[in-house]
Amino acid sequence: MKINDELKALKEYTSSDRSVLSVYLNTNPGDPEQLNGGWKIHLKSGLKRIGEYLEASDENEIEAFNSVKKKVMNELDEKNQTELRKGVVIFASANDELWSVHYVQVPVKTNFYWENHPVTEQLEYMYKAYPEAGIIMPSFGEVRILDTAFGFVRDDITFKYDPISEVWGEKKKVDAKGRRTVAVKSDVLDPRYKVNKSSFFKGMSTTIEQLKRKRGWRELHVAGEAEMANAFAESLRDLPSSCIYKNLNKSKPNEVVHQIFEK
Repeated sequence: MKINDELKALKEYTSSDRSVLSVYLNTNPGDPEQLNGGWKIHLKSGLKRIGEYLEASDENEIEAFNSVKKKVMNELDEKNQTELRKGVVIFASANDELWSVHYVQVPVKTNFYWENHPVTEQLEYMYKAYPEAGIIMPSFGEVRILDTAFGFVRDDITFKYDPISEVWGEKKKVDAKGRRTVAVKSDVLDPRYKVNKSSFFKGMSTTIEQLKRKRGWRELHVAGEAEMANAFAESLRDLPSSCIYKNLNKSKPNEVVHQIFEK
């Protein structure tokens, strides 16, 4: 399910009584407060406060909370700690109707809510700032694309131009024998492509539109040397949300995301 659709479903979900736990947890390893697994302390204390608040409630509500609490603790135990990034957002109910988990690479302010509906305001703000987006990095003969959402890179793919068939195709990361493929040197391409770059990249526009629909991208961002970035932007059906004149092709995915969204 696309994130926008999931947000809509979360906002429409309600329970007849209080049985929905919303967890926003800062797990950023770069945050001084999270040293030595500080997020574990915040998680336990946050859930404990809700438990203490419910001490005067009826047994059914207490039982419902303990059930949801167990689900959340199980999700964040040792087997899932390798998934932790800057933060995690969880929405859960006592029954199995609601279970939504998002590991995100964006700042999260730790908060806990026990209501009859998911508290989505912070997630909506995060989505507005870091929506599903495609980051396109064109160069002569290759186009690298990052599929991102909430600042997290879901996929890193590269398309290269075949001068023989004159079409763009996805570049395999390894060959049949498991060896990494070697890029075709740009000097084997016809020099005329350098003269008319917009036409050269035109073949990628259909691929971008297909990826946009399939991956649910709400934004497109282009980054590259000025000539390449402008030529690629001109080949797109719609103008990109941003066009940055910086070659990021060899940068790590998270560094690229930082340059695009946190500049």
